[in-house]
This record gives sequence, structure tokens and C-alpha cells, in this order.
Amino acid sequence: MTYRSAWLDEDLDALRDLARAFFEKELKPNIDKYIEQHHVDRDLWNKAGELGLLCLSIPEEYGGGGGTFAHEAVLMEEQARIGDSSWGNAVHSVIAAHYLLGYGSEEQKQKWLPKMASGEVVCAIAMTEPGTGSDLQNVKTKAVRQGDEYVINGSKTFITNGGQADLIITVVKTDSSQGANGISLVLVEADREGFRRGRVLDKIGQKGQDTSELFFEDVRVPVSNLLGTQEGLGFIQLMQQLPQERLIIAVGSVAGMEVALEHTLRYTKERQAFGKPVFAFQNTKFKLAEVATDAKIGRVFVDDCIVRHIRGELDIPTVAMAKWWTTERAMVVADECLQLFGGYGYMTEYPIARMWADQRVQKIYAGTNEIMKEIIARTL
Repeated sequence: MTYRSAWLDEDLDALRDLARAFFEKELKPNIDKYIEQHHVDRDLWNKAGELGLLCLSIPEEYGGGGGTFAHEAVLMEEQARIGDSSWGNAVHSVIAAHYLLGYGSEEQKQKWLPKMASGEVVCAIAMTEPGTGSDLQNVKTKAVRQGDEYVINGSKTFITNGGQADLIITVVKTDSSQGANGISLVLVEADREGFRRGRVLDKIGQKGQDTSELFFEDVRVPVSNLLGTQEGLGFIQLMQQLPQERLIIAVGSVAGMEVALEHTLRYTKERQAFGKPVFAFQNTKFKLAEVATDAKIGRVFVDDCIVRHIRGELDIPTVAMAKWWTTERAMVVADECLQLFGGYGYMTEYPIARMWADQRVQKIYAGTNEIMKEIIARTL
């Protein structure tokens, strides 16, 4: 009997059809191009906005789709299905947009969310710094208040959508003496004087994604660009939103396992070795049996997390478990599947090679898996 996720319904099935058609037409034919140029074409955002595929879980009153995390999950799964890691919509729609929705003033929400939903504005969130990764309490970028403005100085790195972002939600220290309580989130428009983009970083995988360095040199923004009702709420805001970010990664990792299995089943049943299909060898069947089991366990676990998240019941330790386990197993799955392709698995024109390289970072960002284990251990 075919397994069907409990959170799916006819509306989501229709969305999947739309998303699949969009990705097949607009993204799949351009994957190699995006990898070569290290970014998607800017009009991809506008095309997605025209179809209503941006900000699916943002209320309609702000230009969004009025859906839930389930709608975003369908879109992420379909992007994974074509083997793309270039388009940073998950950061734009499922992460950044929800910081604005959750903590922005009515004026900020009305100003930015409709433009994000249409594709007119691309958004990024800048947390990581050259000397600060998972330890967000120790960011060095400062926002010093001078009258009705903040003057921002510092740098960020590994920023998804950094090369194209029009708006950057920036993690800053508004009070360096207060540790975590001195952190704030400030909106920085990319056309502000003193803001500068560095290079698009050369990564092992996800080469089509414009992951960039960002520099802030006496960047002045109005105090009204503060996200939240007062200074010092940034760390709490980050902790409240990071679980959704980690669930995004778990969704992508499970989809990656399923896609790797599909590719490898097809290849091993077609590829001949010693006069018979590679799939006919016991080692191949046993390895794929393990892969199929990992994919099914991951799917059931993440489906449960999605249902609980939609109900507002998903706790931080459980999503840490999901992020850690799925990313670890997805890397094992990608490696086992690549091995079954033999030498062709090492060739970048084969999707499995790109999937293997793209998957590796999932164990690192949104909090390393070591941090996930620390979160889990605190509850034991």
C-alpha cells in the first residue's frame, strides 16, 4: 500500500501539480546555468511570485498565499525532486518572511511582505559572521544608536540569497554589555550607503546558490527598522524561529533520501554488469533495502513533526532530533547510492553526485548537529 502523508489534502495535491510544472519549466532546464553563474536568474523570483508560489504560508492580507507550513513543504519537496539547490526560496518565504510576520510592525509588514510575495523584493537573514557560527550570542556586528538612526558596522558570511537580496534581516548587537540580551534584529535595505556585498562563496555543493559575504561600513538605517517592540529581543526572536528553519532542513533531507532512492533504483535496474542488472546482485538489493527503510522512517518522523508544527505543538528538542537524524541519514543514503553508480556517481553531470555534495552542509547550518545533540541532551 502506497504511503501518503497525513497532512496532505486535495488543495496541496493541486499545489504540487502547479509547483512541479513550474520547476520542470523554469528551473530544471537552467540548473547547469545557475551552477555556472552561481545564482538563479533574478526573474525567477518574479515568475514564482506571479504564480503565487512565494510566501505561501503568509496571510493573504499581506500578499501571501494564506496557507500553512504544509504548503511550503510541498514546494520544498518538488524543488528537491528536480535536484535543485540554487533557488533560496526557503530562506526568503519560510524563514525571513516569518520574522517580519512575527515581529514586524504593521507598517513593516505592509511595506515588505507584499513585495516579497510578488518577487519584487528578495530577502535574506544575516546571522553568521567570520568568527561566529552557531554561537549567536557573540556576534560582533554593532548597531549604535545616534538620534533617530542606527549606525551599523560589521560583516556577515555564508548568507543565503546574499548576492541578490534587496532586504537583509541583520543580527546585530545594540548593547555589547548585555550578551544575549543585547542582540537585536534590524532591517537593512541593500541600497543603503555603506552596505557592500562581498564575493559569492565557492562551496563544495549548492554551487548555484548565491551564498555571499556582506559588509556594513557605517550603514545608517532609521530606528524604525528595528524588528520588534524594543531593543534586545533578537536572541529570543531567533530561538523562536530556528525550529521552523530546522524543520525545513529535515523536510529537504527526507525528500533528498527519497529522490536518491528513485534515481538509484532506476539506474541499477537499467545498468548491466556481468551479464545482469546491477540491481540483481544481493549487495545492491540489501543496500537499497536499507536506504528505503531510512527514507520511510525519516518520512514518517518528519510528517509527524509537520502535523505537530501546524498545530503549534512541535517542541524544540523534537525538531532538533529531526534535524540531526535526517541530515545524518540523508548523507549516508547519498553516499550509499553514489557507490552503486560506480564511477559515474563521481561525475557531476549525474544528479546523485550533486545531491551528495549538496547534502553535506545540512549537518552544519541552522545549528550544527553537535548543537542539536546538546539541545536534546539538556532534556534527558
